[in-house]
Amino acid sequence: MTCVFCDIGRGTAPAEVVRAWPGVIAIRPRSGGVTPGHVMVIPTVHVADAGTDPAVTAEVMRRAAELMAEYPAANIITSKGAEATQSVFHLHVHVVPREAEDGLPLPWTPQHAARAAAAQIGTTK
Repeated sequence: MTCVFCDIGRGTAPAEVVRAWPGVIAIRPRSGGVTPGHVMVIPTVHVADAGTDPAVTAEVMRRAAELMAEYPAANIITSKGAEATQSVFHLHVHVVPREAEDGLPLPWTPQHAARAAAAQIGTTK
């Protein structure tokens, strides 16, 4: 099995490492992220998701919280399973800095509902 995050953790795949602790690193998403400052916090050992190894998950979340503390507003996001939108099956926690009117809707926010409604209206004309 090939796991890009394991390769990054071993230093055998490229990544922009923003911060490193024993067993955990914070990297920039290859896409650049959804907001300025967006990082992913990953364990350097393979853990499939946040429910697989609570001790590793706790350490990753601790480091994500340290990064989150640097911003006045931010989201911490992780997923478990394809049905929950997990696409890379190695634990990763997104720290997403937020600003008022940044235009980034989350699936359960009013902005998302408004965008979905506008898209529906656009398809019914």
